[in-house]
Amino acid sequence: MNVFLQQLINGLSIGSIYALMAVGYSLVYSILNFSNFAHGGVIMLGAYFGLYAVNLIGAPFLGAIIIAALCAGLVAVTLEKVAYTPLRKRNAPSLYFIISAMGASIFLENIVIVTIGPTFKTYPELIDKTPISIGSLHVSRLDLLMFAVAAVSLILLVLIIEKTKVGLAIKACSYSSRGSSLMGVNVNRIIFVIFLLGGLLAGVAGMMFGMRYTVYPQIGVITNKSFIAAVFGGLGSLPGAVVGSLLLGVIETFAVAYGESSYRDLVAFVLLILVLVIKPSGLMGKVTEDKA
Repeated sequence: MNVFLQQLINGLSIGSIYALMAVGYSLVYSILNFSNFAHGGVIMLGAYFGLYAVNLIGAPFLGAIIIAALCAGLVAVTLEKVAYTPLRKRNAPSLYFIISAMGASIFLENIVIVTIGPTFKTYPELIDKTPISIGSLHVSRLDLLMFAVAAVSLILLVLIIEKTKVGLAIKACSYSSRGSSLMGVNVNRIIFVIFLLGGLLAGVAGMMFGMRYTVYPQIGVITNKSFIAAVFGGLGSLPGAVVGSLLLGVIETFAVAYGESSYRDLVAFVLLILVLVIKPSGLMGKVTEDKA
């Protein structure tokens, strides 16, 4: 029983980080109807921003995570202006957005390789590695911190979406950008906001991911798991992204614990195929006309 609980906690902690990543995909998809594959590059840069905030200016954990979030948010909105705004002005089809996003992702990865290098880097010990013991159960402090940071970040996002005028405008645009524009909503500003929110969460997720594992330019490829989680829960649905991410984290963890480490990626992609074949709208059942 202790092994089961231990693996469940591990799964929820990594699933919570997937949730921070997946929400960025869902926010963009809910309004622009395309999957922003450059989001993985923003997450990767968030890991580097946090690392250098700690190493170069000696920032504590809280300061480093704020710097990582703000810098990643800046990158995200810059990408939107450079890679997507010209396409939106020309009413380009979704395929063009996807191609642009993939190009931006490759660009970010390679610019890091050229400027910083391809070598793996690790965070210094910011959190005491001594586990917390609850009876015979030992819980990593980092796992608890990851879950707590993700929970606070997602709660703040929900409050913004549900309790503010900007959130109401985001929900309106997710139903119909054109209709919202006719009602006086500044759609360009809302798109700026969703990229900023997605970038802020990507920075937090990137730093937490880097603290748990290592930092390297190909992190963006691994974070495609968050895209799988978003599809699993239902693209365009924020609750679906969170639920899908937590379930994916738990499923992967148990697959490794009771199988082999090589099963982690296998399980994730088999799950993606099954969802696309059986229920393409995902667990939350959202359809294109009702994405919020």
